[in-house]
Amino acid sequence: MRVYLILLLLSGIVSNAQSSFSKEVQAITQKYDSLYDASQESIVFTGSSSIRVWKDLQQRFPNHQVINSGFGGSQAVDLLQFTNDLILNYKPKKVFIYEGDNDIQSKKRPKEIISTIAQIRDLIFANNPQTEIVFISAKPSISRWKLRRKYKRLNRKMEKMTLTDGRLKYVDVWKPMLDGRKVKQDIFVSDGLHMNSKGYEIWYTALKNHVN
Repeated sequence: MRVYLILLLLSGIVSNAQSSFSKEVQAITQKYDSLYDASQESIVFTGSSSIRVWKDLQQRFPNHQVINSGFGGSQAVDLLQFTNDLILNYKPKKVFIYEGDNDIQSKKRPKEIISTIAQIRDLIFANNPQTEIVFISAKPSISRWKLRRKYKRLNRKMEKMTLTDGRLKYVDVWKPMLDGRKVKQDIFVSDGLHMNSKGYEIWYTALKNHVN
C-alpha cells in the first residue's frame, strides 16, 4: 500500500510538471504550424528562458530556418518530456540546447542534470543519428552569482560529455560574460538574470560559427 501511494505521488508530480508547461509548448507548436517549412533544413534553439526571450534569433541567422522553442522556467527534465514537440517535430540538422541554469537554482546536482541531458541526446540521435547537438554552457548572472561553483562544475561535466562524439559540441558562454573574475554588470536587464542586447551579442559571437 505504501509503495502504491509513493508511485501515485510521483505520477502526480510528473503530471503537474507536464501540465505546467503544456500551454506554453502548445503555443510554440501552433506558432510554427504556420512558419515551419518542412522542405527546408531547420535549426532548433531550445531550453529555458534565455533562449525563449532571444527574440531576434531568426534575424541573426537569416540564411537558416531557425525554430526558437525555448520555454521559460524549464529544466532539463521538462525538455526531456517535450523533446518530440519542441525538437524532433522539426527534423533539425542542428539543435542548440540551453538547460541547467534553472536546475542548479532548484538544487539539482550536476551529475543528475547531465544524466537527463544525455537522455535528450539519445532521443535526438535515435530519431536521426546525423543530427548535430550543441550544448550551451550555463551562463553566469548577477542574481545567481553565489551558485557559480556549481555552475562551473556543471559546465565541466557538460564539456566532457561532448569530447567523445563528433556530433556533440560545447559552447562556452561563461568566460565571455565575465569581466575579470566578476560577471559583467551591463549585460542584464533589471532582474539580474536575463540578458539585454549586449548579453545576446556575446552569445551571438560565441555561437555564430556553430550555426554557419
